[in-house]
Amino acid sequence: MRDNAGVTPDAAPFNYAGDYQELVDEISALLGAPATLENRDFELIAFGAYDSEGDLDPSALDPVRTRSILTRRSTAAVRAWFEGFGITRATGPVRIPPSPEAGVYRGRVCLPVRHRGVVLGYVWLLESDPGPGEPQLAAAMRVTARIGALLANEAQHGADLSRELRAVLTAERDWRHDMAVAELRTALGARADVLHTVVCVAPWPSADPDDAPSVRTVPGATALCTVPWGTTEQCLALLLRLRSADVLTPATTAAARLLERARGTGTAFAAGPGSRAGGAAGTAAPPGPAAGIAAPRTGLAELGAAWREASAAARAARAEPRLGPVAQWTSIGPFRLLTALPPGAAHDPAVGPLLSPAHRELARTAEVYLDCAGQAARTAAELGIHRQTLYYRLSRVEKLTGLDLDDGEDRLLLHMALKARAL
Repeated sequence: MRDNAGVTPDAAPFNYAGDYQELVDEISALLGAPATLENRDFELIAFGAYDSEGDLDPSALDPVRTRSILTRRSTAAVRAWFEGFGITRATGPVRIPPSPEAGVYRGRVCLPVRHRGVVLGYVWLLESDPGPGEPQLAAAMRVTARIGALLANEAQHGADLSRELRAVLTAERDWRHDMAVAELRTALGARADVLHTVVCVAPWPSADPDDAPSVRTVPGATALCTVPWGTTEQCLALLLRLRSADVLTPATTAAARLLERARGTGTAFAAGPGSRAGGAAGTAAPPGPAAGIAAPRTGLAELGAAWREASAAARAARAEPRLGPVAQWTSIGPFRLLTALPPGAAHDPAVGPLLSPAHRELARTAEVYLDCAGQAARTAAELGIHRQTLYYRLSRVEKLTGLDLDDGEDRLLLHMALKARAL
């Protein structure tokens, strides 16, 4: 049963969507026009359709409105443009004129959604002639107060889950980890026992541990948080519900969208995870963000293992372009073993000289040769060199390392060392 603020106190996060839709539909009916609800980051929450003459007017589908509905969020430039009209400070309706050069073909009426004085979102209405009167707008503002209470309730619940998920993923593998899992299981209730996977997006562009997307903006998300990645960066962790262990499309879709966001807001990311040459011997440009997906599991007992798989897959995707930018744990091959080793464990002294910047081309040649199972013709074709040039380079690799490329164990050692270097 709802309280008088329109909030269901014990509602789970993924049940909020229906509540928002009902409230937006209520506003649409009050105002006689379709309304949209966005959070304060301009991420679409709900779109209210209203059956009236003129609803299909093509002018209603200006570029800003179309992007918001199709991608569920607006650009930073659009956000700054609308905020320039004072909507973050307003306590009542704000009328915004059209601006074709900004992609806003029709004016808007913005109803700020506030809770205890804090703006949490916005309800948007296209201007019309005649538009809604003051009594209608006042009634709609009363509905926005109920939306504000709902947003505040969800934000509090989502923050709690973020803290609990972060506690599980950062706890030592001892009794503290078990306690963190138990707390997360209690918070999730029945949702703790469903089929799920874990997604890692690394690195995440913000150093603020609380700067993570809303759970609501990721379909199927149960909880998400940021956790440390290396010594100075953060990564994003996502706990995602699945319907089938054989269908990971929800996870790959969510990962791709989060990567788009990471690349759109990052400051120094390259366009992709790098090149094959950089994978073997290192390059000056850092690899871009990548995502990893763990094997599906039911329940939370192996959540720590799932996180290690997801983060390992993200590391592999950054190291090896053919695996990314979204890699599944089950598809990263030898990186499943290499990512489990302590840092530096796979750095063999025999291979060290080959990994110096002066021998970058030799290292690349050796890695491609070993990736091609030692087949000279395939290797020469991929590198675009003559076969005699290949043999000359391989002989130099043997002299530098002291390894025999006709020996299976020496080949294995060299191959693993080159792959480890990419990590």
